Amino acid sequence: MLKNLGPLGIAGIGILLAGIVLIAYADLVIAAGIALVLAGLGLVIKALISGMLRQFGMF
Repeated sequence: MLKNLGPLGIAGIGILLAGIVLIAYADLVIAAGIALVLAGLGLVIKALISGMLRQFGMF
């Protein structure tokens, strides 16, 4: 999975995790909520892209 992201994607994941850790330092419950929202958003985007690729016959 990481080789599909490339260096920019890996840097983005690192920054995302650093942000969640910084928020968790202040308040753990809010950090957990933000992590769940980001995970849900990622799943929705993956489903949208998969559906679009399936319509074009690429998947």
